[in-house]
Amino acid sequence: MIQTLNTSLRERQYILVRKLADCIESRWREYFDLSPYAIPEDLGYVEGGLEGEKLVIENHCYQAPQFRKLHLELARVGDRLDILHCVMFPRVNYALPLFGTDIVGSEKGVSAAIADLSPVSRDRILPDIYRQGLSSLPNVTFSQPRDLPEWGHIFSQFCLFVRPIGEEEEKAFLERVDRFLCLHCQIAQESVPLEDSEAIAEILAGQNYYCSQQRQNDKTRRILENSFGESWADRYMNTMLFDAPQSA
Repeated sequence: MIQTLNTSLRERQYILVRKLADCIESRWREYFDLSPYAIPEDLGYVEGGLEGEKLVIENHCYQAPQFRKLHLELARVGDRLDILHCVMFPRVNYALPLFGTDIVGSEKGVSAAIADLSPVSRDRILPDIYRQGLSSLPNVTFSQPRDLPEWGHIFSQFCLFVRPIGEEEEKAFLERVDRFLCLHCQIAQESVPLEDSEAIAEILAGQNYYCSQQRQNDKTRRILENSFGESWADRYMNTMLFDAPQSA
């Protein structure tokens, strides 16, 4: 039985961060038979300093038959910045995209919110079942869409990257992420493992490429380096945030 995630940090975070963390946790428990994922002992809970303020990071990781790692990271800088980061890493013998979502919030609101189901196929196109499901979702508009970074070609055509303004847009973002998540969990639940070695090799390469591109996120790396040093930041990026699968 997987226990509810530790809420000590979450209870103090921005409301959209709290709600999305609760949503993710609830869906994981609803759809999957979860078991613990081994986190390096010194990386589950981390404290550091950033520009004179305390930085706290909590990592919660699980695994499921279809997923080698379900990762939810919560972080807080002083009393001014709250961060949620989540990636669901499928096992490489399942033809599933990578669900990911991130929020950066503060007392002034949310400066960035992103969610996607990122393809890992060679042609970088989502499977038909995902494109059909995502295309059928009702239209939703946000007043301040944001531009993807240079390495953002790893994301799908359905990627949502916005600065949600006000309660209504924050609610709309949460609902859209939940739709992404439910669709993904339903498809994953019904998926069967692949046996074709070439197909598995393609997925392995796609997940490795996704991780290599995500590690180019200079904003994340800069925060970690300023707080813990370059070598620690490199280890954290490679072993905690985007630890690419080594083999099938």
